[in-house]
Amino acid sequence: MSSENSGDEAKLKTPPMLYRETQALIEQIEALTGTRLVTYWNSFSGAICHNDVRVLYKLLTQMGRTEQLSIFVKSDGGNGSASLRMVHLLRNFSTSLRAYVPLDCESAATMLVLGADQIDMGPLAFLTPIDTSLRHDLSPVDRDNDLVSVGQNELTRVIKLWNGEAEKVGGGNPYPAIYSYIHPLVIGAVDRASSLSKMLCNEILSYHMEDAERRDRISETLNADYPSHGYPITLKEAQRIGLNVKPIDPELEEMLMSLNDLYSQMGQRCRTDFDEKNHHDNQINNILEISGLQMYYRIDKDWFYRSEERRWVSLNDKGNWNTVQSCEGEIMIEPFHIR
Repeated sequence: MSSENSGDEAKLKTPPMLYRETQALIEQIEALTGTRLVTYWNSFSGAICHNDVRVLYKLLTQMGRTEQLSIFVKSDGGNGSASLRMVHLLRNFSTSLRAYVPLDCESAATMLVLGADQIDMGPLAFLTPIDTSLRHDLSPVDRDNDLVSVGQNELTRVIKLWNGEAEKVGGGNPYPAIYSYIHPLVIGAVDRASSLSKMLCNEILSYHMEDAERRDRISETLNADYPSHGYPITLKEAQRIGLNVKPIDPELEEMLMSLNDLYSQMGQRCRTDFDEKNHHDNQINNILEISGLQMYYRIDKDWFYRSEERRWVSLNDKGNWNTVQSCEGEIMIEPFHIR
């Protein structure tokens, strides 16, 4: 086959659509909790992004303002600024906000649930620190020639270790050696992003927490006090650092886990291989849903490996947001355009 054409689309693998099943569960959850529910779910290749804010606005305007609102969050993180904008929307459409966290809620997703008056966590649930990392145009590249993330915590530790060893051998400046691997502008960008992360946490907490000293303490802890970005902050640890966290109701947790199972089926990776240099990806990344309306982002594109550049390039990208709802018993799927 040609590198510019992925072949017969009829043979492409596609993810299942489970709208009726997810809607039934959302209705059961709302009946149990007595509050309206918004769901926010990412697959392993999805992430919190600014387009999610526009999608969330579409859902909330259809739902209308409500006194009490709950949000189910399962995500590996993403853009912290987008989390702040999502919290701002949620708080504008509700007086009281409650977050349900049955599973992983990492990085920017931790930021998102910081905006809730109360966080309900299950036995498998965890938050994470929010120490900053970013991909910059001048970042180092990996073996596939892709840009890699540079983290503030890693940079700080390298300099700390260097200075500790330098004391034993008579000093030395670590930066010339570091600059040979990491561009100075990348180091500056990471430092600026770290300051932004603390500001975002503080601002998000301010929606329901008036004590400025407490907000500062929580923000500093989440951004600077943990040795690993992936450290799991479970319910007990979250309470210790000052968050209003409660154990989730077992019956509710069972329903949320069933909802996650459905989303996981929808978000499974559907990859169609043609040869060692060509394949097609068709996968749902982000799912947001309320009673009566589901919205999701679907990847739909070809990939071709350029050997001379040692990297994969995408072709025929048809990825888009979609709305799903029922109309006179029929499931209607329509594109939702964001520009």
